Amino acid sequence: MTFPPDDPWGTPAPAPGSPTPPPAVSPSVPSQFPAGPPPVTSGPVIVRIAEIEITSTTIRTPAGDFPLAGSRWQVNEFWITQRRTPLWARIVGIALSVCTVGFSLLLLLVKASAPQGTVQVTLTSGPQQYVARIPVDDEDDVVTINQQVNYVRSLAAL
Repeated sequence: MTFPPDDPWGTPAPAPGSPTPPPAVSPSVPSQFPAGPPPVTSGPVIVRIAEIEITSTTIRTPAGDFPLAGSRWQVNEFWITQRRTPLWARIVGIALSVCTVGFSLLLLLVKASAPQGTVQVTLTSGPQQYVARIPVDDEDDVVTINQQVNYVRSLAAL
């Protein structure tokens, strides 16, 4: 088997005396896989709530795009409060255990409240629905999310 010198891919040359195949002709038929619709550009992102992006006319989610007009929004808060020994009490308790064992162990009884929660933002547009769950550690984060959702509600009512 011999390879033509100008063929960089190493396609074997036809055997001597065999008919040569016709040259490849580009088909005039359109591609079997059309390019699809062009991406919708509805403007810049106005508000971003977790993975939800809101533009002037569209709501973009990982599940797809929804129209902004007529959409309904709901916010639910789920909080738990954990009581645990703070880091400073652990460090001081261990450091003082060399000098005074009994007193240092009392420091390990100090407890602090640590609120943890999730804010659930539910978006409903027609028959479609999307839920975003946002972990929060501070009350200010919840206030910010509520303000953003109220702003989007005002945009949806226009």
